[in-house]
Amino acid sequence: MLHILWYIIIGFIAGLISKWIMHVQANVIETIIIGLIGSIVGGLIARLFSKPAEGSSFHPAGLILSILGAIVILWLGQLTHIIS
Repeated sequence: MLHILWYIIIGFIAGLISKWIMHVQANVIETIIIGLIGSIVGGLIARLFSKPAEGSSFHPAGLILSILGAIVILWLGQLTHIIS
């Protein structure tokens, strides 16, 4: 149960930093969702550069790649005018 809470906290921090960098307005739930999706995208970016450990189903992105992934999501959203 604590790992889910940790994911939400990291997602919130990543979403908060990325929306601050991209100058996007979002409420708390949207910020957490942006951060969590950014973490998934960051994990995919990390997978391009290194393989995950044997038996692992995903690549842990960490905070930096979560922020980078969230920035990519926000940028794509602004490009398609979904997020203002």
